[in-house]
Amino acid sequence: ALWKFETPKYYVTIIDAPGHRDFIKNMITGTSQADCGVLIVAAGVGEFEAGISKNGQTREHALLAYTLGVKQLIVAVNKMDSTAPPYSQARFEEIQKEVSGFIKKVGYNPAAVPFVPISGWHGDNMLQTSSNMSWYKGWAIERKEGKANGTTLLEALDSIIPPARPTDKPLRLPLQDVYKIGGIGTVPVGRVETGVIKPGMVVTFAPNQLSTEVKSVEMHHESLPEAVPGDNVGFNIKNVSVKDIKRGFVASDSKNKPACGVADFTAQVIVLNHPGQVSNG
Repeated sequence: ALWKFETPKYYVTIIDAPGHRDFIKNMITGTSQADCGVLIVAAGVGEFEAGISKNGQTREHALLAYTLGVKQLIVAVNKMDSTAPPYSQARFEEIQKEVSGFIKKVGYNPAAVPFVPISGWHGDNMLQTSSNMSWYKGWAIERKEGKANGTTLLEALDSIIPPARPTDKPLRLPLQDVYKIGGIGTVPVGRVETGVIKPGMVVTFAPNQLSTEVKSVEMHHESLPEAVPGDNVGFNIKNVSVKDIKRGFVASDSKNKPACGVADFTAQVIVLNHPGQVSNG
């Protein structure tokens, strides 16, 4: 699911990655498209502990995000209104310490990760500084691009550094989903990783090497003359059934080094929750 909103600096597309265990496959397709992850940690009594336990979702999501190339992270400590006592500084600091420790093990540098205590229900520290947490002096981060600081989640989103967008490389657009839309036809959806896609272009889908013409390209229900890396788009294609292409296929420009099968490739393999039987060597 995609949602869009504007901040003072950016247009933000939220790729909702549901926390439910049954949704991990959706979490994987969604997360691989993101420039930054917002890890929501519940501060309620017992809730944080459940999320961060050995089989908890918090741990798994942070690992997946890092593995899938999401190198920027924001941690929002939610439900601060339901700590004991409400808006507890000690609880926030306990969670910050614990989460810093495990995201560091995953590969993130905690010094570059804003930790924001919020209440989504009451709106504390979402858009404006909360009067319920006067003890909170704000977040401050340091990374190679420089320092940033603020107090709200909105300011943390505005501190994200947009990655370089390689428009000059051949088109690669992995599909997140394929929809059949009445009166329009087949509409694949995904994020442009490299290159550009535009109406009139003939695209080839790997691995089945099916080629077809792009009729139109849309982002958030607006027609685009072209889409560039980072854009989450839907594009309408001619004479192709929804059954012919599926999530995970990659669209490329058939005239410019289209994606194809290879004899071998180098992979990074991450094993979750293994029972201690896998070790070096």
